[in-house]
Amino acid sequence: VHPNVSQGCQGGCATCSDYNGCLSCKPRLFFVLERIGMKQIGVCLSSCPSGYYGTRYPDINKCAKCKADCDTCFTRNFCTKCKSGFYLYSGKCLEKCPDGLEANNHTMECTSIMHCEASEWSPWSPCTKKGKTCGFKRGNEVRVREIVQHPSARGNPCPATSESRKCIVQRKRCQKEGKGKKNREEKRKKSNKDESKETRQESKGRAARRQNREQRENNDKTQPKKRKAPNKEQNLAPIDTAH
Repeated sequence: VHPNVSQGCQGGCATCSDYNGCLSCKPRLFFVLERIGMKQIGVCLSSCPSGYYGTRYPDINKCAKCKADCDTCFTRNFCTKCKSGFYLYSGKCLEKCPDGLEANNHTMECTSIMHCEASEWSPWSPCTKKGKTCGFKRGNEVRVREIVQHPSARGNPCPATSESRKCIVQRKRCQKEGKGKKNREEKRKKSNKDESKETRQESKGRAARRQNREQRENNDKTQPKKRKAPNKEQNLAPIDTAH
């Protein structure tokens, strides 16, 4: 053992030196060299930092560098995340995606081109005009379909999701309200009308009777009173029976 090697190290080191830092690590920790200026210092970590991948050996666990275009990797030849400007495809970092694939700028990966897919058309709707299905002869009917797969950046765009065409129907009148409700409304109006008519007739009758009564009273006031004829029996002189 080198004279500078110490057995009482800190930070997960099994052995260390004042000049080079960790020389070996405790079990299950990874040994990695960190550059500080022109000097490399050994450190022991529970997992390898970005840009490194871990390898385990019987005597030591080491962190080795990924390729220059790889940000994180599983092994030196299998990258899991690329650096800026590169797209990941099958563990490799590429500047341009292969034919039949497209670059996804969100995930920075080469992905398959997805074309738009639509469902089958629905049946044609009833013939309508201005939202109504009656009161006209010529109208329009429509049918719709749904998008089941949206396209990727280079995929074929989606087709129209609705269609409209002219239609002809047998013209029929529109019912404003339900038949029962309409009949009740008509009965109510008729009842109100009859009641109003009876009320008017009663009012006319009372007015006519009042007018006749007032006319009779006026006539009685203007005509002179008739004298009563004398009783004939009272005016007869008594018969003289003395002769």
